[in-house]
Amino acid sequence: MPRDTESIERDIERARNQLASTLDELSVRTNPKRLLDTAKTAVLAKVNEPPVKFALIGAGALVAVLVVRKIFR
Repeated sequence: MPRDTESIERDIERARNQLASTLDELSVRTNPKRLLDTAKTAVLAKVNEPPVKFALIGAGALVAVLVVRKIFR
């Protein structure tokens, strides 16, 4: 049974609206500022975890001790 033109036009309009919505969502997701903010938030969250935080403090202290030893030798 052939479809009428109104039905085809409605399908085309529906597909066009869905494509526009998808493109809008992609443009929001790939916004460089948003990607940078997301990455920054993820890094800060990881650094604030106790094991990572204490390891970084220990590494910083070790570097400081080595630098001080190198300066005063």
